[in-house]
Amino acid sequence: MPKLDLDGVDRRIIAELQADGRLSNVELADKIGLSPSPCLRRVRRLERDGYIEGYRAALRRDRIGLGFSVFLGVKIDGHTNERALQFEKSVVAMPEIVACHLVSGEADYFLEVVVPDLADYQRFLVDKLLNMPIVREVRSNIAIQTLKAGAPLPLKHLEKEQAHKRSQTTRHGRTEQGGRGRRR
Repeated sequence: MPKLDLDGVDRRIIAELQADGRLSNVELADKIGLSPSPCLRRVRRLERDGYIEGYRAALRRDRIGLGFSVFLGVKIDGHTNERALQFEKSVVAMPEIVACHLVSGEADYFLEVVVPDLADYQRFLVDKLLNMPIVREVRSNIAIQTLKAGAPLPLKHLEKEQAHKRSQTTRHGRTEQGGRGRRR
């Protein structure tokens, strides 16, 4: 697990921003119990340190004419690093692909493709993906209904990690401020 330097206030900030990225700094500060200036400093630090990747509007795919989602398992030929990197670069550049994962198991990559309809998916598959010489096999799984997508990331484990750090600190005879604690 990566080293995380998030205290309780940082965890509340990222949880609130995941729930509503449009919160003003004043609204956010009020929700987490800080004044606006230290709240903004913390948000800027979380952005700078890479905890917050960015902000964007979550769009309803069906409302903007992209109601056809397909999940693809893709096997590639020749796992040389150079060819695989070229495949990855090409796939990342395709706007129809909204997610790409290198996976273990039956497939080498797992892609999520979003297009208007079946005809557009066929064009994407034949003209783009299967046209790549490195692609050996594609297995398509068409989404019938989306029950959950784009959900906030679960953050409960961060509380457990913080509690574990506190217990490690006190177990070794140190208080959280770094001084010696009394043992009973």
